[in-house]
Amino acid sequence: MADLIESVGQLLREAAATVVLPSFQHLAEDEVEEKAPGELVTVADRRAEEVIAAGLRALLPDSVVVGEEGVAADPSILGRLHDAGPVWIVDPIDGTGNFAAGKGPFAVMAALIRDGAPVAAWILDPLTDSIAVAEAGSGAYVDGVRAAFPGNGLGTDELRGAAMTRFLPPPLRAAVRRGTPTLSEVLPGQHCAGKEYVDLVTGRQHFVLFWRTLPWDHVPGVLLAQETGGVARRLDGGAYDPTDDRRGLLVAANDAIWVQVHDALLPDGVR
Repeated sequence: MADLIESVGQLLREAAATVVLPSFQHLAEDEVEEKAPGELVTVADRRAEEVIAAGLRALLPDSVVVGEEGVAADPSILGRLHDAGPVWIVDPIDGTGNFAAGKGPFAVMAALIRDGAPVAAWILDPLTDSIAVAEAGSGAYVDGVRAAFPGNGLGTDELRGAAMTRFLPPPLRAAVRRGTPTLSEVLPGQHCAGKEYVDLVTGRQHFVLFWRTLPWDHVPGVLLAQETGGVARRLDGGAYDPTDDRRGLLVAANDAIWVQVHDALLPDGVR
């Protein structure tokens, strides 16, 4: 697996260097479009996914690729997540809105699943060339250094994290706003799930709350979090499963913090 971890990381770096970064801050108007209300796609997203998908298939010839742009073109591809595997999940540019606006953060992400369970993950920040990787049962690493959340025994009023409230149903959004003052800081989010997850596993924040939970946005980061002792659960406390399409996900640096944040922001009866 070590060779595969290295090979995929190099593939993502090559795609970033040859496709993503050359387009950054150089996109023409006709190279950005809205594929769904509020959802942008660029020529770089599509081309990067093509390059990454071809490289991943070459690494594991019996594999299939479930990529964000591929699913946008053919939603039936999403059903391949139920395959016995190996299945690759690819987000060619996570944070496309930032990328299209000529600013960071954005990320290039991939994950490998077998029998529906993540076994490896990669999150690359093209602007800094920083890469976070994880292998199930073997830990998570950021630029070769093992990630380990340092905080234990934190009070609720010491916890800092992000909550993506834009798409929350109104009752849930109102509950989060009521609970915000009980925490140290609730950030609005960086419009890049990959950056949120890396900030979590490196201790910059203690939790992150999402509503939209598409697999390419979350499978890589969830494995990273879990490999540093973090937990990712649905808002009702159920386990995160990349093959289900429910919404709502709370990820925290450990179980105790998950409970503290859940009790603060999502009181009983509000889901």
